[in-house]
Amino acid sequence: MMKAIKVENKTPLLVDVPEPIGDGVEVKVVSASICGSDIHMMSLGAFGDHIIGHEFSGITEDGKAVAIETLGGCGHCYFCSEGSAFHCESGFSLMGVNEDGGMAEFIKVPAERLLILPSGLDVRTACLVEPLAVAVHGVTRSRARQGERVLVIGAGPIGLAAGAVLRSRNITYDIIARYDHQKSVAETIRGGLVPDGHYDLVIDAVGSSASLQEAVQFVRPVGRIALLGVFWEAVELTAEFCGKEPELISSTGYRCGGSGSSFREAGEILHQYPDLATALVTHRFPLDGVAEAFATAANRALGSIKVVFDIAAQ
Repeated sequence: MMKAIKVENKTPLLVDVPEPIGDGVEVKVVSASICGSDIHMMSLGAFGDHIIGHEFSGITEDGKAVAIETLGGCGHCYFCSEGSAFHCESGFSLMGVNEDGGMAEFIKVPAERLLILPSGLDVRTACLVEPLAVAVHGVTRSRARQGERVLVIGAGPIGLAAGAVLRSRNITYDIIARYDHQKSVAETIRGGLVPDGHYDLVIDAVGSSASLQEAVQFVRPVGRIALLGVFWEAVELTAEFCGKEPELISSTGYRCGGSGSSFREAGEILHQYPDLATALVTHRFPLDGVAEAFATAANRALGSIKVVFDIAAQ
């Protein structure tokens, strides 16, 4: 048996489950982080009887340090061949959501979903590769480029990850941060904290009616608004949006597999900027600290950005 986290009655619990069997490469999970989507889905009662956690890293049986591309599809349809497994014609799979995930001591993973980490990258922080990959995909879809005025709304994990991607591409940007600890991290990854005027591109990393309305206010006429935050409720577009004629660009998930993998670029960014992991990971808990960990992650006022479970020693 092994320890793992499941959700029962909208509450995360540490439980004993059988160790994984079947096909795939066995990975000893070293670290797993809590995503804002985990908290939202838990509150909606959206989890089934699966081990949760779609941001994690670990060590294979032959000693390789890896991050895990948790999104997958059939591997054969048009969208999968294009690296867009989220749009798989047979339906996507996501570890930790509709199949077992990584908040556990061990997991079996298809070999093609393993990213061998660059030498020197700490596997304890490589759980950040997944949210960074989401930001890589979103920034790529936004068509952000050097010389543009770029604003990021929201300095939670995805907003700060988007800032890190922009930094790695030598694109200057401003960022709107709500809390003092977020402002401190934003400065670490070189984001300007005083938005001014209108922007060619506004990246909404919050996902609410208020943040979208703020994006409309800051975007220049015929500019672009990229949506990296997940909208869990319906939002409204006002007459100001229609009058400005901005392009609205949505982004979900990341590109999978091959040379165009968002994971590959995300791993390189994390390796290139070791200060990023230090800045983003604000709290660490053992698996048996599940209740406190999720409470901390759910309350940004407590100073949390990324909350990580330390599951196994390297």
